[in-house]
Amino acid sequence: MIRAVDGELIDEGPGEAALPSPSDLDALFRTEGDGVYRTLYAFTGGRVDVAEEATAEAFARAVAQGDALRDPIAWIYRVAFRVAIDELRADRRRGPRVDVAIQPPELAGLTDALRQLSPNQRAATVLRHVMDLDLEEIAHRMGIAQPTVRVHLHRARKRLRELLGVEEVD
Repeated sequence: MIRAVDGELIDEGPGEAALPSPSDLDALFRTEGDGVYRTLYAFTGGRVDVAEEATAEAFARAVAQGDALRDPIAWIYRVAFRVAIDELRADRRRGPRVDVAIQPPELAGLTDALRQLSPNQRAATVLRHVMDLDLEEIAHRMGIAQPTVRVHLHRARKRLRELLGVEEVD
């Protein structure tokens, strides 16, 4: 693999993956941070606080890992989903929130329905329909096999049809 470092091309040999440096993670945050945030915003049903916290925490943990990460973007997505899930579970244990943001009426039913999906179904659905990723990239970011992604998407669509009472139109 050939990569540019400080204006010089460096040949790392065939098949060797370049390990990220802290400066690469900075560039990754600039290019992918918004996508991670938007994914988590949809995943959490519009919870800005959880989406921001999970995004920041995932990137902070990636920086702490330093050069140990072989695939930082997939690692960041998996950590961010876990942090968001943990925060949502903690909120459920604490009880109802007082400062719930008002959602547009057309999205209220959808976000409520998304909350009733399993975390993997919700993550796959958001990555597919909000981020518009293909199955291969969804599998990569979630750290699961493509057939598993297809199962999560199929079950999510079926459950959303039940919850929303609409027929799917392609």
